[in-house]
Amino acid sequence: MADRELRTVADGFTYLEGPRWHNGELWFVDFYTKTVNRVDAAGTVHQEAVVEAQPSGLGWLPDGRMLVVSMKDRRVLRQEADGTLVEHANIHDLCTGHANDMVVAPNGNAYIGNFGFDLMGGADHEFATVVLVRPDGSAQIVAENMSFPNGMVITPDEKTLIVNELFGNRVSQFDINADGTLGERRDFANFGDLGDESSVDARLAAATIVPDGLALDAEGAVWIADCVNARAARIKDGKIVDEVSTAPNGVFAVALGGEDGKTLFMCLAPDFDEAKRTAAREGFMAATEVDVPHAGTP
Repeated sequence: MADRELRTVADGFTYLEGPRWHNGELWFVDFYTKTVNRVDAAGTVHQEAVVEAQPSGLGWLPDGRMLVVSMKDRRVLRQEADGTLVEHANIHDLCTGHANDMVVAPNGNAYIGNFGFDLMGGADHEFATVVLVRPDGSAQIVAENMSFPNGMVITPDEKTLIVNELFGNRVSQFDINADGTLGERRDFANFGDLGDESSVDARLAAATIVPDGLALDAEGAVWIADCVNARAARIKDGKIVDEVSTAPNGVFAVALGGEDGKTLFMCLAPDFDEAKRTAAREGFMAATEVDVPHAGTP
């Protein structure tokens, strides 16, 4: 595992998530300032939107309009040409916890995960769904029994959805059917079945990986934000083949981008405790260079 030097891209935030390399610029959300932001080529941060119920996953429709998950009211919002945010879809009744990360396919279909339970309130673990939102705003559940489905990517051929299961000790994948629905879940990488264990602490103690954010590269490998283990880990053929230490900070989301697609962007913070992150400005975006460039969506 090569030693890599990290550099700071942007700092002074609460808790960053949803990094995306889009149109030659880095985009991300900051949970507790409730903002969507982008970093231009000069390194200047621009605030692009405010989501009062807390933003998460980002993506773009084929016509260029941005979609952003509104977590706490379980909606997907759409930014119109004049910058206003409108409701794209209400998925409240299809989720059992905060709506969370999202990937928007090139055809405009959006796949959204959710917590499944009240994580920040200390509730027991419960399995969750993945929701499909079509470009017209219609929505349906397309996967169930997922352990906190989080970071998602779509392969370059647009035929496979890869999904992190944060408390599942695994990364899963699904065939994408012609109508946008998903086939049966299968393993992309599995480090041990955690079963129906209801204790979040017990699931964490038993896990090898705790995969939060996700990025796909041109060799079909993924980088995961292994949040509890303070590392970004590259997984290929079901095994960890490379890693980048982020200690003493945790890493909670990753993206591949830059001019050559070989910059690994990482959202770092001391932890994911909502009260602590809301009260401090210790979240920042770091980056390092890797060998294999970005592929797929986002």
